[in-house]
Amino acid sequence: MGSVEDLQKALSGDKKLRGALLANANLVQAVLAEANLRGADLYGANLLGANLYGANLNGANLSGAVLSEADLVDATLRGADLADADLTGADLTDANLRGANLTNAKLTDANLHGATLRGATLIGADLTGADVAFAKFDGATMPNGEVYKAK
Repeated sequence: MGSVEDLQKALSGDKKLRGALLANANLVQAVLAEANLRGADLYGANLLGANLYGANLNGANLSGAVLSEADLVDATLRGADLADADLTGADLTDANLRGANLTNAKLTDANLHGATLRGATLIGADLTGADVAFAKFDGATMPNGEVYKAK
């Protein structure tokens, strides 16, 4: 499937975007709630303010993507690559980020309340002002490089 077709599907509200090629796509405020974007290539995509509520982004490439103010509540991002992504003010309440790569990600003022980040890599990530209440970090590599161990 080509990137033009995938972009048209995304903008038309088609929720079957598994493996879609959307690198550098402009998806500002796109409504992709409950979408299946498993394994999609969203490298450098602009998803500012996008609605990704409950979306399946397992294994997706979101490195360098802009997800500021995005709604990722209940989204699954297991094993997703979010290195260098901008998640400023994003709502990741109860999101599943198990094993995700968040190296150098900007999570300033993000809501991670109840999110699962077990085994995630957060080296160099900026969590300034982030709500991490009830978030699960067991086995995650934290911004300072230390592995988090639950007490």
